[in-house]
This record gives sequence, structure tokens and C-alpha cells, in this order.
Amino acid sequence: MAAGWFYSPKQIVRYFLTRPTSLKPPRSRLRNPISVLSELDRHQWLMFSVGFCAWMWDAFDFFTVSLTVTEIAADFGESNSDVSWGITVTLMLRSVGALIFGSLADRYGRKWPVIFNLTAFIILELASGFTNSLTQFLAVRSLYGIAMGGLLGPAAATALEDIPYEARGILSGLFQEAYAVGYLMAALFYRALVPTTSHGWRSLFWFGAGPPVLIIIFRLCLPETNAFQVMKAEREAKLAAEKAGTRVVGDGIQEESMAGVQTAGDVERKGIKAFLSEAGRAFRANWFLIIYMIVLMSGYNACSHGSQDFYPTFLKDQAGFGATDVTVITVVGQIGCTIGACVFGYLSTFVGRRLIMMTACVFGGALIPAYILPRNMSLVASSFFQQFFVGAVWGPIPIHLIELSPPAMRSLVVGLTYQLGNLASSASATIQGKIGEKHPLPPLATGVKRYDYGIVIAEFMGGVFAYQFFFLFLGPEMSEDEKEEMAQEAKEFERLRAEGRSLAEIGASRVNTKDSDSDEKAAGEVEHVEHPVETV
Repeated sequence: MAAGWFYSPKQIVRYFLTRPTSLKPPRSRLRNPISVLSELDRHQWLMFSVGFCAWMWDAFDFFTVSLTVTEIAADFGESNSDVSWGITVTLMLRSVGALIFGSLADRYGRKWPVIFNLTAFIILELASGFTNSLTQFLAVRSLYGIAMGGLLGPAAATALEDIPYEARGILSGLFQEAYAVGYLMAALFYRALVPTTSHGWRSLFWFGAGPPVLIIIFRLCLPETNAFQVMKAEREAKLAAEKAGTRVVGDGIQEESMAGVQTAGDVERKGIKAFLSEAGRAFRANWFLIIYMIVLMSGYNACSHGSQDFYPTFLKDQAGFGATDVTVITVVGQIGCTIGACVFGYLSTFVGRRLIMMTACVFGGALIPAYILPRNMSLVASSFFQQFFVGAVWGPIPIHLIELSPPAMRSLVVGLTYQLGNLASSASATIQGKIGEKHPLPPLATGVKRYDYGIVIAEFMGGVFAYQFFFLFLGPEMSEDEKEEMAQEAKEFERLRAEGRSLAEIGASRVNTKDSDSDEKAAGEVEHVEHPVETV
């Protein structure tokens, strides 16, 4: 997955010719997942847990609107479609938050962007419950969209970037399904609070402002991620070495190379300069890859919307189920989604990210008829297995995006490509509506128009699974050599920590290591030029 493969016709041709062979599973042996997870230490489990909790509550706060559209519309005297703009403006502004807070997380660390956005959740959820008009409500949810979009990148990096390589797949799936857990919790507390309290829908928003306080306290008790601390030390040491014209020694540079005392402002300016320089180089080398990631994520988000948004309507208006049965089928489906994400996320480490996700697309597409044809409670099983493979497609995605992203822009690229893909997929409901107009059904007794939602879901999901399969096949992935290098780097990092080396020393020492590697590469190139016959 060398950067810049798209810069010349020869490279492009070679790249596409290697797509089939790049799907070959790695040589690594399939390991017991319990053994894999047992390798995590206390720090790694805590960092994963706080990232999981933050992403889970992100989902909870988002679904407070979709679950209470009817109640909010009745309270404000507006139509459901007008209130649904609270969902739309949130989706539209998530990319803004991803851009702002992803950049801050890559420059200053993952910790404080997470805390800031969780604090914003508290304020904005409380404010949502106190709004007295639709205009006020939409304004608050617009601000919430920025905070929501700003959380994913730092939370994903917090949860996954310190994890041992072989555990990243299974925990990637578990992290992704924090969103499903957040949805289930929102549905649970909706049933517990909205119909039973005097303040109705407002009580759900006010409740949503409470748990982030605990997550903030949890995050405050933990340090910055090890991976970021090492990257920061490496970045600063490299800048200092370039400024002084000497190599880095230990956790600093040679004393004779320092020119005077630097103020805090000088250090900050140099730090920003180093970050911008590194990020600029990373973007120039990977801009086409970033576009590909956005295209891919638009398909992934459409997969979720297409399989879930109209399904409760299908169950109620077409299959004839009551509220309890609809809830049971939906919950069982989300449980299947969570299990599928964890299982296929785990398998992706040993089978390959793209291959396992493409496999899930094939099985998901094959199960579409079972998802929409039955008219009895056998749909419980159909929903479980269809959502199992929807989750299976999603499971490896967090770690896949992290592996594709340049390290200097990891939080920014993961969050921004996800949110831009989500924005692109916001047309899913419109597309499904257009498909539905071609398949009308007799209206309900109340006069409400309805469509053959089963056919709508089948046609849309068939296209989405084909779209995902196509772009996964054409897309890049870390090579086996790169994966082995990453795994060895993680082991070397843990060895140095066991020896008592500080994170700053490890980061600074990497500058010398990379300089040595560059020198050896350059020397090899010179030797190749001087002795062409010997090297043939």
C-alpha cells in the first residue's frame, strides 16, 4: 500500500493487476481470541473502554432525536418532516466537527478533544430539553452535530492505537458496535422515560446529559495514548535535529547544537510548524487514498441506513406486526449486528481485512430475500442473520481506516472520511423513497400512503452490497510485509517500555532509526548505479 501508487500510468496498471493477488490471506496462524485478548495490559483495556464509552454515548445522544420525532412535533405544533431536520442538520455538520477536532487531536493529543466534545454533549443535551420552538431546537442540534462529528476520530484513536496488532481486529468490531449499543440504550430509556414522565421527550434529553460526566471523569484519570506521545516526541525531535543539523541522542539532541534558550512561544510555533509540515506531506502523498476512503464510507453508511431505516416501517405497515414484536425483531437484529462485527473483525486479522468484508457482502446479499419475504416471527432469525452480516461488513472498518490513514493525520482522516461518507449517504432515504414510488401498495385505513417496503429494501441493499464489494476489491490494504512490520514495531515498542525507556526516548530514538534506514536505502541506490552488472 505504498503512497502515490496513482501518480503514473505504469503504477496504476501494476496496482490494478495486483488486486486479485492482494486478497491472499496472510500466513499468520488463527489464534484463540481469548489468548489474543489476554495480551492486553491494564492501560490498553482502560483506553479501549473509555473510547468505547465515548462512542456509545455519541450514538445515544444522536438517536434521542430519531426516537422522539413524533413527540417533539406534537409539542411544537410542527410536522414530523420538519422536526426530522434536527437529524439532517446534525448529519450535515458532523464533517465540520471531524475536520476541526481531528486536526486538534493530531496536533495536541486525543485526550482533550474527547473531553471537550463530551462536555459539549452535556450542555447541548440539556439545552435541547429546554428549547421552546423548532428554530431553537434546530440551532442546538446544529451545534451538537459539530460536537458529534468531532468525537469519532479521537475516540477511535484512543480505543485502538495502543492495542497489540492481533487484538485490533476483534476490538475494532467491538468498538464499531458501541454505536449499536448506544442505539439500544436510547431505545430502552425512551421506553422507560418518555411515556412515563411528565416532561415526556425532554426527560430523555436531560437524562442523556448525565452519563458523559462519568465518562469525562474516566478520561481525566487516564493519560494520553502511548502512540501519540511517541509520535509527538518523534516529531519534535526531528524538528530539533533538522534545526540544529545533528542527529537525535536519547530523548533530546546534542547540547552543542542548541542555539540559545527557547521560549514557550517558540516551542509552540515550532511544534505547529512541524505538525503542519508533516501533515502537508502526508496529504500530498495520500490525497487520492483519502478520496477513496470517503467513497468507501458512503457505501458503508448506506448499508446501515438501507437495512435499518425503513425496516420498522416494513414490519408495521406491511408485515402487520405490533409495537412489541417490532421492538423484539429490531433488538435481536442489533444483537446479531454486534456479534457479526466482533467475529468478522477478529477473523480479519488472520484472513485479511478486504477479503473478510467482501465475504460478508456476498452472504449479506444472499440473505436479502429471507429479510423481506416472511410475514411471521421467523423474521427474528432473518433479522439476526442479515444484521449479523451488516455488522460483519462494518467490524473491521475502524482498524482498516486507521491502517490506511497516514499516522500524522490519523484522527483527522478517520473521523473526516467517516463523516463525509455519512453525509454522502444521507441521500439514502430519498433514493429509497423514489424506489418506493414505483412499488405502491393500497393506503392504510387511515389514508396514509404506503409502499412495498420489502422490495425497496431488497433493491437498495442489493445495489449497496454490490457497490461495497466492488470498491473493496479495487481498494488498497496493508501488505503482509507492512502488517508484519507493524506487528514487529508494536512488539519492539513493548520491549523498550519493559526496559524502562520513556515514551519520549522511544519517539526520539525512532528519528535516528529512520535516518539510518534512509541512509542505507540511499547507499543501496548509489551502489546499484555504480555496479549495475553485479546487481542484476
